[in-house]
Amino acid sequence: MLQQFDLTGKTAWVTGGTHGLGMAMAKALGEAGATVVVNGNSSQEKVNQAVKAYEDLGIKAYGFMCNVTDQEQVRSEAGRIEREIGPVDILVNNAGIIKRTPLVEMELADWQEVIDVDLTSPFIVSQAVVKGMIARRQGKIINVCSMMSELGRQNVGAYAAAKGGLKMLTKNMATEWAKYNIQVNGIGPGYFATSQTAPLRVAGNAFHEFILDRTPAGKWGDPDELGGATVFLASRASDFVNGQILYVDGGILATIGKPHGEG
Repeated sequence: MLQQFDLTGKTAWVTGGTHGLGMAMAKALGEAGATVVVNGNSSQEKVNQAVKAYEDLGIKAYGFMCNVTDQEQVRSEAGRIEREIGPVDILVNNAGIIKRTPLVEMELADWQEVIDVDLTSPFIVSQAVVKGMIARRQGKIINVCSMMSELGRQNVGAYAAAKGGLKMLTKNMATEWAKYNIQVNGIGPGYFATSQTAPLRVAGNAFHEFILDRTPAGKWGDPDELGGATVFLASRASDFVNGQILYVDGGILATIGKPHGEG
């Protein structure tokens, strides 16, 4: 049974895998035996630092700059990975952005940027990679969705629209590509303790207290707690799992929440 989770000999491309939850997922894939390929879009230095962090853990890793909303650039990098590293067996579409702006005030350019990165780029990257998977008749694609694939929240309308769309894109990819022995699923992270959320995770902060109260587990997630779900969906253990969104959220989506004043 444990051999089904072994990723030795596999190549995994994690978009935006230079930091945060993307790095946590890539780390888990590497620890399961995969060669990890990550890309970023901010600086080569940041990419290099990420690669070193993986290598320090004993993970074979490669990194490069790539704008995942640029179709020609993505196609070029996908070909380069295939030639220089090996066929992409596992793709994790993790790159994403959020702009917290009320919809009534949101500029069209900001709306479009969120849609391009969070929804269109998974289509672009998957399309570039899946042709090789089809030819080999095997592959795993994991789209990083969100609780906002299911719920609305103030000031994240563009993000929620993109992540809701990504949920349905995941299901349609699975529908079209299952016959080639390709499994396409999603992971929906809850609220995790990362460097980005550090300013919020302080006693007395209203949002911090809200998350602790709203999450049945009573805590923020540890990024390493995404690892099991990621390895499962990337491995042979999930060969008959397709078109599903696995929410790793400490139980938030399972409950309507506590009545006011309930401990």
